[in-house]
Amino acid sequence: MADHTPHAPHEPAAVALPAITVDDVREAHKMLSAVARTTALEGSRYLSGLVGAPVHLKCENLQRTGSFKIRGAYVRIAGLTPQERAAGVVAASAGNHAQGVALAASLLGVHSTVFMPVGAPLPKVSATREYGAEVRLHGQVVDETLAAAEEYARETGAVFIHPFDHRDIIAGQGTVGLEILEQCPEVRTIAVGIGGGGLAAGVALAVKALRPDVQVIGVQAAGAACYPPSLAAGRPVAIDGLSTMADGIKVGRPGDVPFGIIEKLVDDVRTVSEDELSSALLLCLERAKLVVEPAGASPVAALLSDPKSFEGPVVAVLSGGNVDPLLMQRILRHGMAAAGRYLSLRLRLTDRPGALANLLAVLSVVDANVLDVGHVRTDPRLGLTEVEVELHLETKGPEHCAEVSAALREAGYFFTE
Repeated sequence: MADHTPHAPHEPAAVALPAITVDDVREAHKMLSAVARTTALEGSRYLSGLVGAPVHLKCENLQRTGSFKIRGAYVRIAGLTPQERAAGVVAASAGNHAQGVALAASLLGVHSTVFMPVGAPLPKVSATREYGAEVRLHGQVVDETLAAAEEYARETGAVFIHPFDHRDIIAGQGTVGLEILEQCPEVRTIAVGIGGGGLAAGVALAVKALRPDVQVIGVQAAGAACYPPSLAAGRPVAIDGLSTMADGIKVGRPGDVPFGIIEKLVDDVRTVSEDELSSALLLCLERAKLVVEPAGASPVAALLSDPKSFEGPVVAVLSGGNVDPLLMQRILRHGMAAAGRYLSLRLRLTDRPGALANLLAVLSVVDANVLDVGHVRTDPRLGLTEVEVELHLETKGPEHCAEVSAALREAGYFFTE
């Protein structure tokens, strides 16, 4: 179940945000007309059934560079003076902002240097280079990489392009909100993932200015949820020990600019677990035929965790689709396990001919598909005539998992830790 962290109610129509307005978002939309795609809004019958109202998916995973980041990056770099462009730009990112900056800079004829964490997915590193950036690997998390990029900017004079903490970035990301209102005028709730807050702030600013009745729900990974404590404190608060597969929203401190907007305009911030993220990613792939990265699947995870709490029609923003195939493989297996469709067991057998065949016969009767079998014979915990067998099974859901386990116990098999 998701953790709901509401904060003080507000009156969107009365909020004054002089630093950035919906007119800035409109200007950004015009600027991006020949650069960013107006991404599709796809209906989801499965999610609609859960929510009890229409649910649509805003497919920013199909945007240029595979995420919404090209929007803010292009607006930011296009706004530089000729002198600033000549000095080049520098950015830091786990991948999506990196690719957005690299492409935007290339389109505008500006040299870009991008710092990425040492553990950044290889496809994102390769894509960033292919879009024209000079890539430097530094740090283990985005915050460390940000510090290195800022130091580089001070030393070289390159303009630092922050991934979320700048008004032009927020204006560019806010164009997603304008498109949603155009594509789904009847929308009542928009769910959007939050890392540093640039996308959620931009969407909320654009949507609340034009439709203050629309709810904007932010979603964070529980292992990297800096907004709930920050909203409680009334100021950006840094958190430590970030741990989530959703690297796109793995940020330890809200941005000052987006925080001010989110605090006033976002109606609720919720958190989702790793199991919920992996289940959401699996659902997007199987039901919607969309490849989505964990951060991009976070709004869907929130819908899955508490569907009846969303007023429809709902639009869930799939913010990105850049996922390492190896990570995808692990996540899908994790998602299948969370959905009760993958079962791992360890059993002890008497080490004699036919013992494994008898075990597999029991599994055949209950229609469990064996994916992998492993044997351990040298563990000191085993008896002289024992062997431990590790099984990985494909199952049909939680009820089938229980049926498989019951059948094995009835046949006299005992599970080991």
